[in-house]
Amino acid sequence: MPNARRLLVTCALPYANGSIHLGHMVEHIQADIWVRALRMQGHQCHFICADDAHGTPIMVNAERLGITAEKLIARSQQEHEADLAGFGISFDYYSTTHSDTNRELVSDIYTRIKDAGLIDVRDIDQFYDESKGMFLPDRFIRGRCPKCDSADQYGDSCEKCGSTYNPTDLKDARSVLSGTAPVMRQSEHYFVRLGEMTELLKNWVDSGHLQSEVSNKLQEWFTDGLRDWDISRDAPYFGIRIPGTEDKFFYVWMDAPVGYLASFRDYCQSVDKDIDFDAFISPDNDTEMVHFIGKDILYFHTLFWPAMLSAAGMRLPSAVHVHGFLTVDGEKMSKTRGTFIKASTYLEQLPPDYLRYYYASKLGDGLSDIDLNLEDFVARVNSDLVGKFINIASRCAGFISKQFDGRLADSMDNPALFEQAAGQADEIAALYDARKYNQAIRAIMAIADETNRYIAEQAPWTLIKQDDQRERVQQICTTGINLFRTLMVYLKPVIPHTAVAAETFLNDGQLSWDDARTPLLGHAIAPFKALMTRLETKSLDVIIEASKDDLVDRDAAAAAEMTGPLADDPISDQIEFPDFAKLDLRVVKIIQATHVDGADKLLQLTLDLGGETRQVFAGIKAAYAPEDLEGRLTVMVANLAPRKMRFGLSEGMVLAAGPGGDDIFILSPDDGATPGMRVK
Repeated sequence: MPNARRLLVTCALPYANGSIHLGHMVEHIQADIWVRALRMQGHQCHFICADDAHGTPIMVNAERLGITAEKLIARSQQEHEADLAGFGISFDYYSTTHSDTNRELVSDIYTRIKDAGLIDVRDIDQFYDESKGMFLPDRFIRGRCPKCDSADQYGDSCEKCGSTYNPTDLKDARSVLSGTAPVMRQSEHYFVRLGEMTELLKNWVDSGHLQSEVSNKLQEWFTDGLRDWDISRDAPYFGIRIPGTEDKFFYVWMDAPVGYLASFRDYCQSVDKDIDFDAFISPDNDTEMVHFIGKDILYFHTLFWPAMLSAAGMRLPSAVHVHGFLTVDGEKMSKTRGTFIKASTYLEQLPPDYLRYYYASKLGDGLSDIDLNLEDFVARVNSDLVGKFINIASRCAGFISKQFDGRLADSMDNPALFEQAAGQADEIAALYDARKYNQAIRAIMAIADETNRYIAEQAPWTLIKQDDQRERVQQICTTGINLFRTLMVYLKPVIPHTAVAAETFLNDGQLSWDDARTPLLGHAIAPFKALMTRLETKSLDVIIEASKDDLVDRDAAAAAEMTGPLADDPISDQIEFPDFAKLDLRVVKIIQATHVDGADKLLQLTLDLGGETRQVFAGIKAAYAPEDLEGRLTVMVANLAPRKMRFGLSEGMVLAAGPGGDDIFILSPDDGATPGMRVK
């Protein structure tokens, strides 16, 4: 098509240290809708992503699991790709930052930055964990924010006030690996002189590449002055070694964004060999490079990344689209409430198009958080998609199939109504391009309302009883089917799986954007099959319960968390001593242990609490055979509220420790202990 755009589009790289959850899907669905809408209009979009596979958390977690870091990231990538494909995210290529291409490209970019005189090497004071024998990355240090004094903040930024700072500025710092107070040691580090690029970055920020909210936020950092950016980390570190060094590695935020380009280069070399990678990323080309990211990482993408690209002589991003976070029922996602929902858990119960549509109905072009209100989710899917959109086709298709041999009329009963809907194609396309999906959905559903009103007024089910009205019934239903087709064009970027089924029904190939303007007349359609079913609340109940079970059953997370902090979220919220004092720890005797049908990790334990019997499900099956446990003493949390699981009621928690898998050890008190005795 004339004036077709050529774009490289990316999502922030999922970290290879955990599962994709519904919070991640906000970004991937937002980007995918945008890409699909542009592709339908004939634009050339190369949609690229990869796993972010480096950093200390991955190294630590792999060690905890007793596997290599390479095995951990390979397993994560396989899982991530399956989940994203399940939601219809139409990536052209999905790679990993742990690739030869990324190592070569980040080393080349570093060399260019160094040759430009923008690298400074100097000794710095850095926190060191003596018990672990390693320097601590920013995210493995917690303490009080030096700006607002909020407790339990990361070593590089505060989640409360949004400030960024050096880890050494943190108050009451402690290591999240050992819980000990780190000591200061000197280490040689490599810095990019970001301050020398202030003018270039200010010009880029002020040139319309960002939302106004983002630009305004960045002005605060410019006012404070840009600090030199530390791009090195000390061994041990799982990452890319800095050229010319033995024990220095690139900080993960140095090589992760380069992963966009490395993945694209691999795509150009192995899939679409007609693309000249070097020409595409040249500053002098008319191509576009667009990133979709969350607001928590805008600093890296709007300051560090443009600085790297400019110093390396490459094109800067055309746009960085920043979105907010996801809440569920108005609150942060919670594992204990079952609202920290993995993508795979959702897909086991519900079609992806339901969530894609709901997110689209909420997403605007700003940084506001969006809320997945479960009650509203059910109502909107059933009302909009099933009750309005699909209802149009189901109302009209039966008459066409049964009364007119599946053939549409040669003319429509109300061509003006169709022209009115078709005339909104440019407006709706512009709303998609501007990422104002919520406004696009409102416009589309207004057309659906008008169409349903028209069909209800014409009442073809009544007219068909009159022989002289048969031709008009065919024309009325032909009008309805064509309005459904136009609506399907408008919704195809949002609900692509439904679109495939609708295209089979319409029997006219794949829908492009221009098809919204041209009606199908005198055309044979296929027999209608249900394109969607009503969403039942019980499906959400199953998802919530399964998400709660994830804590114990699927990942044996309850046992793993007892071994120390999780690698991808090093320390949970702190509690005060009065909270800890509420725990009632008792010695118990395991009087029976049995396997649990349908659970890979759980054993069902019957516990003698000294005259009282409790049933507990424990994720220790990999470490213990039931017969090895019976008669042993252990420790349990006796005042933990009972929790209903799909296997039964769990009335407490048995305490265990260890790295996980078959290395889990139940806590055993001294031989002199008796069931019911308190543990102090």
